[in-house]
Amino acid sequence: MNPGRTDEPLALYIHWPFCISKCPYCDFNSHVRDSVDQVAWQQALLADLAHEATLTADRPLSSIFFGGGTPSLMPPETAAALIAAAERHWGFTPDIEITLEANPSSVEAARFADLATAGVNRVSLGLQALDNNALRFLGRAHDVDEALAALDTAQRNFARVTFDLIYARPGQSEADWEAELARALSFGTGHLSLYQLTIEPGTRFETMVRRHEFTPADPDHAATLFEMTQAMTNTAGLPAYEISNHARPGEESRHNLTYWRYGDYAGIGPGAHGRRAATATLRHRKPENWMDAINRNGHGLKAEDALSPSDRATEALLMGLRLREGVDLDRISGMTGIARTNLVDSDAITRLSALGFLTVDDARLSVTLSGMLLLDAILPEIVTATGA
Repeated sequence: MNPGRTDEPLALYIHWPFCISKCPYCDFNSHVRDSVDQVAWQQALLADLAHEATLTADRPLSSIFFGGGTPSLMPPETAAALIAAAERHWGFTPDIEITLEANPSSVEAARFADLATAGVNRVSLGLQALDNNALRFLGRAHDVDEALAALDTAQRNFARVTFDLIYARPGQSEADWEAELARALSFGTGHLSLYQLTIEPGTRFETMVRRHEFTPADPDHAATLFEMTQAMTNTAGLPAYEISNHARPGEESRHNLTYWRYGDYAGIGPGAHGRRAATATLRHRKPENWMDAINRNGHGLKAEDALSPSDRATEALLMGLRLREGVDLDRISGMTGIARTNLVDSDAITRLSALGFLTVDDARLSVTLSGMLLLDAILPEIVTATGA
């Protein structure tokens, strides 16, 4: 058994931690900066990248993803330098996907042409809503007109564009979401990320619910909106390939598929996670600590933890069962050394399959559309991965 699967391509995640304004979702609010020493940061990111490359030699990159705070405000010359260094260290697979996250603002859109010249070929825009009242509720700084102008600029500069929307918002009716999603589909992007609003512990939304400032969508109503979403995206030729992600065939996010299919990925920059050769990596989270580590050690690593076979199997199952294609239990067994019969609870699978929530085809296990509505409840029922 080769736990590192070193014959497979690698993905690269580059975290840019700085924001230009406080974001209600961002854990990096302390990273708002009026100015950044761009030369020092470029050199530090290149050093972190070079160190990771020495540990993952002979594995070409299939994707690069610039994420984090406001990566679209990274200087295009820094993006170009990182892309060139990545190609030099690893080499690229044909048609490599190089994605950059961006807020749909006029400030960031003004950089799109230069970022495309730097080598970025896909952009992910955080539109989040096509309604100004909803954008204010979600805490976004842009309005719909500015967002759509940024989307137009993105489509003129990048071969592939995706954007996200959040639905099941307070007071959002079926007719409201039907009209908003139809408008989103009319823009012709090859990919959409469509997330239901969730109330996570410790977030601003949880505080608002506790204060009775709004009432979350009723679960039955949210389920109806989910089913409507599947029907409309299927009709438009962008079926779901993951619980919240929809794409034309061939337009799926190759980078995210690496995560969901439990492939290896290198993560550089403050707070970046990675997976390589059965090891979980973590960079220092605070930018100053990460930079100190770069100056001291030549890399920003905070921890490298060996993953047990059961940990790896559990991660692979939890990630892979989000996909419409499901998981290949024989592959996970071969990867971890855990017998296929010990990966999952066969009795639970039989019961949930009879209810129409799962399908089993030899070694392939997948969650049905109706099962996706209950995914958070189903996963603990079936995932065991305890015996070797």
